[in-house]
Amino acid sequence: MTRIGADVTFSGGSCLLGADPLAALDAVAELGFEGILVRTADEAFPGLDPGAIGAFAEAAGDRGMFVQLGLGKVNPYMTAELPRVRDLGDGSYLAGMERLIRLCAEHGWTEAWTATGGFKNHPGLLAFDRFRTDADWADQLAATRDFLLLLAPALREYGVRLNIETHEEITTFEILRLIDEVGPDVLGVCLDPANLPVRGELAGPAVARVAPHTHMTHLRDVLLAEAGEGISRFLMPIGRGMTDWPRLLDTLLTARPEIDLVIEGIGGSRAEMPLLPDDPRWWPAHPDMTAADLAELRALAVRHAADAAAGLRPGLDELRRSGPAGPGLRAFLTESLAELRALLALRTPPPTGRPTGQPASQLASQGEASTCTHPTT
Repeated sequence: MTRIGADVTFSGGSCLLGADPLAALDAVAELGFEGILVRTADEAFPGLDPGAIGAFAEAAGDRGMFVQLGLGKVNPYMTAELPRVRDLGDGSYLAGMERLIRLCAEHGWTEAWTATGGFKNHPGLLAFDRFRTDADWADQLAATRDFLLLLAPALREYGVRLNIETHEEITTFEILRLIDEVGPDVLGVCLDPANLPVRGELAGPAVARVAPHTHMTHLRDVLLAEAGEGISRFLMPIGRGMTDWPRLLDTLLTARPEIDLVIEGIGGSRAEMPLLPDDPRWWPAHPDMTAADLAELRALAVRHAADAAAGLRPGLDELRRSGPAGPGLRAFLTESLAELRALLALRTPPPTGRPTGQPASQLASQGEASTCTHPTT
């Protein structure tokens, strides 16, 4: 049976839900969740104190809650932003990651989160690692593949899989190609549907692409709004955005019927991110995107404007207004949990014997949509 957990982000051992991981676990349980994604392990447990980790694992086990861990990121062009992981490896980022992998295995936490970049507080495209000016994205992907290949022996030895988030800097097409190159036994997908439009992807076909390789989730909803020079993405609790949740859940749970679902909450803002399709650098950076994809994303933003004018959705100014971080996070999580449970209760499971997963002989990226050149506008 599908269980639902909450993603919790820590800094220096504490988070918005509690002063330490045990307090956060208690808070997540009190909110009604059945599991927790600790992201990331070394931020929750500075120095990876074995006593604190053991007490946390025991408490989660006593409650019957599942645990997933987030590890360091895997793009060598941005790992300098994570000196903690290098410190864990006594100067070696690779050794630090291997230590985190061993930690996962010691407690049976075999599905681990990772990502290939991080959003920066810079204007426009420079907020994304995809558009950094010191290294082309193709070079970053190649370096990421090479680093993952270095990690693969440890992942196989300890039976742990790294799941790359559909993050704001990478597309589903690119994640699937990495899985082909590194191996689906050690590499999978953490599905965050709210990030997909930031990279010019529609949720329906994108989820269908990655569902067979999805082992973790960061679920939340999304609104697209017209904003100045482009379109802005805003996060919303599940059920309050534009995502077709019945379709998404049917696609994902048909492929992965036993997956534990995790909601990623947010408090204090709606995490606005720009789509800039009129910037001449944007289209060439998305070779898998089609003109039809972009037209549908633009249509969603137009629909938001109409809904906002009719008072059906918050307008741009309201979406940009910051609220209280802690209470906002709790409200986001509880509202999303109630909606997700209602959606799951309404869902009709597929007939017994219906095929699930990806055929062993098929590449993860097999069946990708054909690419197209960017249109003249």
